[in-house]
Order: sequence, then C-alpha cells, then structure tokens
Amino acid sequence: MSEQTSDKVPTNEEIIEELTKDLEEAQFRTETPQKSEADHSTGHIPEDFDASDAESNKVDETPIVSDDSDEEALKNQELDLTDEEKEAKRQQAVTLKKRGNDEFKSSKYLESINTYTEALRLCPLKYSSDRAILYANRAASKIKVERKASAIEDCTKAITLNDQYVRAYLRRAKLYEETEKLDESLEDYKKVLELDPGNKDALSGNYRLPPLINERNEKLKTEMLGL
Repeated sequence: MSEQTSDKVPTNEEIIEELTKDLEEAQFRTETPQKSEADHSTGHIPEDFDASDAESNKVDETPIVSDDSDEEALKNQELDLTDEEKEAKRQQAVTLKKRGNDEFKSSKYLESINTYTEALRLCPLKYSSDRAILYANRAASKIKVERKASAIEDCTKAITLNDQYVRAYLRRAKLYEETEKLDESLEDYKKVLELDPGNKDALSGNYRLPPLINERNEKLKTEMLGL
C-alpha cells in the first residue's frame, strides 16, 4: 500500500500574508512619469483593506492629527512641479501607504489614520486612483476607532475619485446602515450590485433593508398621526 502524504497546514502568519498580499504588492502600481493623467485616474483599482482584516482588543493611545488634506493647497503646491517631481512625491506616498497598511494589521489604527493622511498630503492630485485607495484605507482605520461619520466622508471622497470603486460603496453602505441611514445604505448596496452582481454582502443588504425601511416608515406615519 502506497504511503499517503498529508497536506501542510498553513500557519497563521502564512494565512495573513496570503490575505493581505494584494495590499502590499498590487496597490500603487509603479508607473513611469510619461503616463498620462488619464492612465493614472482610470486604471484598475486593486484590493484594499477590509475593515474586518484585523481584529484586536488592543487600545491604541496614539493622538490623532487633523486629517484635512487641503486639496486646494495641494493643487497650488503642484503648479511648479515637473512630472518627475510629482512621481517622486507619489513614491513617497507609496512608502507611507505601506507603513499605514502595516500599522493597520498591527491594530495601530490611529497611527494608520495619521499615516494615510500624511500620504494624502503628498500624493499629487493627478493620481486619483491612488488617492481613492488612500481614502478608502483611511476609512477602514476610522471604522476601527468608531469614527463612523468621518469614515463615511472618506468613502464618499474615494467614490468621487473613482465611481466604480466597489469596496468604497460597500464600506459606505455598511456605515450608513449602522448609523440608521437605511435609504442611503440601500442605494449603495444597489450600486454595488450594478458593479458586482454576485456580491454576497450587497445581495444580503438589498434583501434585508426594504422591510426595515417599510417598518420605519409605518412607525413614523403612526407617530405623525398620533395613533
């Protein structure tokens, strides 16, 4: 009888590495300065952090800095920059993005918010898809520290930069639902289904929310009529 070989059981570290490899390798693809603005803004958006990628009971005591990236000031700063200088700033943002990802995976959520903010203050406006990812990643970090309203704003900014960004719509849909903005949540779930018809989270939300919305509306109607 031939000897049977057993499959190697992957370690936790190997599983985490497999789940997050796209974050480290696919985001911010290196492109030459000769690429046009359209090339950068319409390219494929790689996977980013899911808000459930890291779970921990650790408390991050890092003070959070202002997360305003002041795009008007950034626009003015870029007026005299060459394409090579803009690409250099983009690469600095790449490094910061990777650091933010590592901080997120280490449950240092406030640190990651600060790092993504720093990257947004460096990444030139022409790289809109890169900036969309930074906003979406920062939203994931904000979710971890219960800054839901601010996370919604970041998701909206990501969607404004890339209106095909499924992960940003899905993240915002969940946030809207958690903050009882059910109509807005349903609209985002519907948008996700337009872009990704088989998305299980969106299918579930599209099934779950209509009766909740009807129940809420009936309750409001009853209260208004004083019944």
